[in-house]
Amino acid sequence: MTREALENKVLECVAVTFRKTIDELSVNTDFKADLGGASILMVGLASLIENELDVLIPLPTVATCKSVKDLVDKVEAEL
Repeated sequence: MTREALENKVLECVAVTFRKTIDELSVNTDFKADLGGASILMVGLASLIENELDVLIPLPTVATCKSVKDLVDKVEAEL
């Protein structure tokens, strides 16, 4: 999977989890500042990524991600 395809897939997961459209998001979207960073939603996001991309990112790791780009980096490292 290319980096661009991975970014798009993670953005789709973020959009579903946070009830946003893809157009409202970018890799620079900040989970806390832009999305409110609710911890329960981060749990859902970690689960969705696991289901969609077949990669396990531990919740503590997901919780350390400041932006979507940080999350993409973590997912890419596990692929």
